[in-house]
Amino acid sequence: MTILGISAFYHDSAAALIEDGRIVAAAQEERFTRKKHDPGFPANAIAYCLEYGGTTINTLDAIVFYDKPLLKFERLLETYYAFAPRGLASFLTAMPVWMKEKLFLKRLIRDELKKIGYDTKRPVKLLFPEHHLSHAASAYYPSAFEKAAILTIDGVGEWATASIGLGDGKNITILKELRFPHSLGLLYSAFTYFLGFKVNSGEYKLMGLAPYGDPHSPDITRYVSVINDKLISAKEDGSVWLNQAYFDYATGLRMVHEKKWEELFGMAKRNPEDELKAEHCNLGLAIQIVTEEIVIKMAREAQRLTQTENLVLAGGVALNCVANGKLQKSGIFKNVFIQPAAGDAGGALGAALAAYHIYFGKERVVNYQNDAMEGSYLGPTFSDLDVELMAKKYKAVYTRYDDFTTLSEDVAKLLASENVIGWVQGRMEFGPRALGGRSILGDPRSSEMQKKLNLKIKYRESFRPFAPSVLAEDCHQYFDYDGISPYMLLVHPVVKARRKPLPANYDSLPLRDKLYHLRSDLPSITHIDFSARIQTVHRETNPRYWQLIDAFKKLTGYSVIVNTSFNVRGEPIVSTPNDAYRCFMRTEMDYLVVGNYVFDKKQQPEWEEKDNWKEEFVLD
Repeated sequence: MTILGISAFYHDSAAALIEDGRIVAAAQEERFTRKKHDPGFPANAIAYCLEYGGTTINTLDAIVFYDKPLLKFERLLETYYAFAPRGLASFLTAMPVWMKEKLFLKRLIRDELKKIGYDTKRPVKLLFPEHHLSHAASAYYPSAFEKAAILTIDGVGEWATASIGLGDGKNITILKELRFPHSLGLLYSAFTYFLGFKVNSGEYKLMGLAPYGDPHSPDITRYVSVINDKLISAKEDGSVWLNQAYFDYATGLRMVHEKKWEELFGMAKRNPEDELKAEHCNLGLAIQIVTEEIVIKMAREAQRLTQTENLVLAGGVALNCVANGKLQKSGIFKNVFIQPAAGDAGGALGAALAAYHIYFGKERVVNYQNDAMEGSYLGPTFSDLDVELMAKKYKAVYTRYDDFTTLSEDVAKLLASENVIGWVQGRMEFGPRALGGRSILGDPRSSEMQKKLNLKIKYRESFRPFAPSVLAEDCHQYFDYDGISPYMLLVHPVVKARRKPLPANYDSLPLRDKLYHLRSDLPSITHIDFSARIQTVHRETNPRYWQLIDAFKKLTGYSVIVNTSFNVRGEPIVSTPNDAYRCFMRTEMDYLVVGNYVFDKKQQPEWEEKDNWKEEFVLD
């Protein structure tokens, strides 16, 4: 049985293909169109999945869309009615789109599918599970657990903004829901907006900014109190009530009532390019603290309701790796699995899996060691011919290696000499993280690497941290964690033995002074609070990446390297060799490694294309 899952028309459109319950292929549309968070119909992603699966649109057993549009429309109407006469401008903006397109989404999907060969005379079954069921399925079914509590947390689906469920065998039972307009995800997004980052894409920046707050500052206590006293009421079961007098997302065109927030916190709303000040960092830390407390409460409630030792997580808030690390350390659950494509893109996969196990009633077989995500390497790959055609197109100069062992040893030497390497190998990752398939790599021992990567390669804010990729078997040597984290979704501290002493006034230092203080013998991946967002690299799922890090270990004694996504700010992660070479030439990367081919920047012809990417790709 072959099923196609689709997510589209909000943000992070994607497609996923499963065959007899096995995940065959999955990819986001943005990687093909080169439009960050592309919300359009994922025609390119669908075409890739079908081609990789060796099937066609008309031989599928079902096509599954990741939410119920009519239920979402019901929520929209009821919300406008409940808040009337507020929200008239937003109502007049939204209704024409809904009346023209979204009410007839089934027809719209079929029209789009016709463009890629869908036969309306023999229509494939089209299914619509609820949004949070898609999230729940995306986390539970690929996990290695026979039985697990399921926690989904995001902005909003149809009505639900969070849910607690139980996965048992092939069945998922939703036990509890939090409903719009009360939402932990929307609360976090409101602070994302107020602090000058883009909603639905900049939340991870807010998470990265939070550690720059001074935990000893009285402002932190004051901000947390204001949040809990004025903005929300958080219950012991993790449910939250948001005071809509301060928010505008339900019926307006903005996230918050800015003047009210400015009065509450004693600061103006920050604009995207404004300097980051101590007050911004402290407010970021305050909302991170509140978020972590609520997530822990939700997890305790999930454990109470399910009485299981396993937890699976999905939804946009599940990408908050700091909260995930705290949750794991809490010991509420013995085992935790987080769907690597936890946001809406992963909803495509969850929708397909939900249809297979719930609608069609197919049994679930758990016969894999860690999970069924295949390391999340589910996207397109490339051939030697693809690389050589790209090189011919750009008259690029390369060295081709016949032996990957020699290549990995030579690249390890380049890394150890503080070169920045673009690394493209095998299938592209599914989800927001680069995991050694489409990555930019550096030496974690370098005190200058973080600055170089941010300012000369990624062209983004200097405060943003970088993640370490570490051999799974050596993780405990560097981090206060002895488990696995293959998807870069857990934050844990660098071990104390590797830390450097801090000055007595460290917490009160300005952001830049904190940023460039030497904190450990791995300065490029040690965040200012000694934490790191860990990716454990496993020989079974990515042998080439494992071999490179192993070569670096043999050369330097360190089995960890810097890993960041292969893109510049505001650009989707690269997919093809062509994407990679263009990004390589438009940045100050030193070398590009695509499969067995190595490109030295110094040997490349002058880049003649007019580069307007800084205007094309705005801050995300």
